[in-house]
Amino acid sequence: MSGTYLGMPAFPQAAKAATRDTRLRANLRHATHTIRDKRARAVGELDDWAVLREAGKRIKDRTLRHLDTYLLQLEEHVTAAGGTVHWAADAAEANRIVADLVQATGETEVVKVKSMATQEIGLNEALAAEGITAYETDLAELIVQLGDDLPSHILVPAIHRNRGEIRDIFAEKMARWGRPAPEGLTDRPADLAEAARLHLREKFLRAKVGVSGANFMIAETGTLVVVESEGNGRMCLTLPETLISVVGIEKVLPTWQDLEVFLQLLPRSSTAERMNPYTTMWTGTSEGDGPRDFHLVLLDNGRTDTLADEVGRQVLRCIRCSACLNVCPVYERAGGHAYGSPYPGPIGAVLTPQLRGTTSAVDASLPFASSLCGACYEVCPVAIDIPEVLVHLREQVAGQPGHRAERAAMQAATWLFEHPAALAAAERAASATRALHPRRLPLGPAKAWTETRDLPQLPAESFRSWWQHHHTEPPTPPEPTS
Repeated sequence: MSGTYLGMPAFPQAAKAATRDTRLRANLRHATHTIRDKRARAVGELDDWAVLREAGKRIKDRTLRHLDTYLLQLEEHVTAAGGTVHWAADAAEANRIVADLVQATGETEVVKVKSMATQEIGLNEALAAEGITAYETDLAELIVQLGDDLPSHILVPAIHRNRGEIRDIFAEKMARWGRPAPEGLTDRPADLAEAARLHLREKFLRAKVGVSGANFMIAETGTLVVVESEGNGRMCLTLPETLISVVGIEKVLPTWQDLEVFLQLLPRSSTAERMNPYTTMWTGTSEGDGPRDFHLVLLDNGRTDTLADEVGRQVLRCIRCSACLNVCPVYERAGGHAYGSPYPGPIGAVLTPQLRGTTSAVDASLPFASSLCGACYEVCPVAIDIPEVLVHLREQVAGQPGHRAERAAMQAATWLFEHPAALAAAERAASATRALHPRRLPLGPAKAWTETRDLPQLPAESFRSWWQHHHTEPPTPPEPTS
């Protein structure tokens, strides 16, 4: 995933700092509550929402079971329509392919549509290393880029910023890219949006190369689909001479009929709209219309390994709506940066460890960044059982070599439970010495667990002892009379 996230602390440390940031928490609380309330109203308009949700789940599951077939079908139709398909096993290969394609055009600038896949592979940083500047054109992504920041939300990358902060970023940083912010810029949304339009217009008009992701790919025709709310995506997808799309292999759908389901599920779950203001579809290239060259980079980057996990593979249904983030009590308090990944919130806690593995402390901590309340599952438009996957991943982490003291404690407990006489003796000793027990647990090497817990007061005798003293055999029932 993106190199900009490397070196970030594990979730417990990052969240500890984030929860102390009162302005961050206020920004998140206001934004997430607003979005989720609007979503609830939009979803409530449809009597058949549960049916649509089940249909989306089944379409995705069927596609994943036959993913190889649909990907080959997609490649065939993209190629037949004048496009070129590239296969990238990992982030490094994808970045190399895109950089080579841009360099072949002789250009040193690209305009970008908002894309989680390019965030995942760290494309902007990889292009910068090759002397190529990538300009984000989504308003929130532009805010993040100008502020030398990192996205903290799937749908609203700058959700951690308020309007005053955004105005200050524009006023200070826009001049760096050739066009200063208007004098006297206010924090009114309309003024901020107009400043962004003026800033980006010349870049749209002069750019020869566009880079995008895609929300969906239709195997039966080789068509790609991008849905967005601002119109910047359509500018990037139609004006440049060369278009390069980096898309995860799980984004394929078999047919146009399947797409119909997701064009109802996605906008209501993400932006709380009945339909997206801009839905752009393209199939290869067309003479005199749109880009002359189209390249599709199909990205694996851990997805095949995820597909092999019968429990974990359901995360590949995800359509990046971000509904789970907006209802998560952990995300609301910790924010997106604490997850150390382009994918924050509940979906990030299950997707990132599968794409990157759980060998590092950062990724191993993510499955525990949840209260398992289940709110994420209830709002997921494709019924991903995120709590089930979280528990599944926790089992994997627990199965790895852990802290020596923890292993020793677990081995001692295992032995004790396997020997009832020893367990009974330990219970008697614990009850007999209960007056000597400290109220607070010692800190020591386990202080992350002990500093927030009190030692419970033990009863005068164990349940086992009480049962032996009070239990009597029930009377034998009388023999039935004839």
